[in-house]
Amino acid sequence: KLTSPALQPVITPELVQGRVHLKCSYSPASPEPPVQYRVLWSRLSSPGKREQVHHETTPQSFSYVEMDGANLRLGDTVFCTVTAFRRGTPEQQSLPEDSKGFYAGIKFLPESLEIAEDGKEHVLTVLSTVPIACPGQDDSCKITLQLSTEDLGSRVPGPPDIALSACRVDLRPEPCSGSRCAAARVAVTAVTDFAQDGHRGSRIRAQPLAPGDALWRAYTPGDVKVTVRDLPTGNCYSFTDPHIITFDGWRYDNYKIGTFLLSRSESRAFEVHVRQWDCGGHRSATACNCGVAAR
Repeated sequence: KLTSPALQPVITPELVQGRVHLKCSYSPASPEPPVQYRVLWSRLSSPGKREQVHHETTPQSFSYVEMDGANLRLGDTVFCTVTAFRRGTPEQQSLPEDSKGFYAGIKFLPESLEIAEDGKEHVLTVLSTVPIACPGQDDSCKITLQLSTEDLGSRVPGPPDIALSACRVDLRPEPCSGSRCAAARVAVTAVTDFAQDGHRGSRIRAQPLAPGDALWRAYTPGDVKVTVRDLPTGNCYSFTDPHIITFDGWRYDNYKIGTFLLSRSESRAFEVHVRQWDCGGHRSATACNCGVAAR
């Protein structure tokens, strides 16, 4: 075997002449005598199984492969395996070294969320691990993702238990840093539904919207699972003429006529007004709820 320092192959994304490529870089072995490298590119075809897509022998300390949409597509996890050998004596070779798997496509960070019905916003980052290429459209270059939510079959069927701050996000090209070539953010909030419906699961999906680049057309990114923890809810009441019971159980009567602030949150934009009119006539001073406004 050829003994040499560790090659440590690493995959990074790169644009070459406006087309998306992956570059496998590795540490050069000892320069004396001259060394060549055998580079094998593969993709994960099924869990634990790889499929070879390209191989070459080169004296360079790097190798490129194109994301052509056929051999390598968005959504693939790609590996490069490098072996060093001396020119003229290919039987004297180093042990093959694998890179870490490189996922080419859209990633969500975090990859899953667990949130509560407490009104708080949680930031979800949508990023592309490959460059966004738009030949001839440099000024308006972007990939638009349509976002949607879906209930994951909870015990109580209904609409998704989450809300997003935007239905679409734009991924605009930026210089690749590691495996981050474009990013956008969206806020996720649990829907406060005042129902004791247990912990519910939803998912967020992203779909490229009419992309100009053929590489993106047949690609559907993986989704994000969001678990919403149910929180106990409080109740308050205003009924009959009217009797009022507060969230913490205090009881009042309010026989007056007018418009009143029934409830206001100190932590979010939520309040309820009630309007009370005379409904007792001359015999008694009684008022009834005749209108309600909630924000």
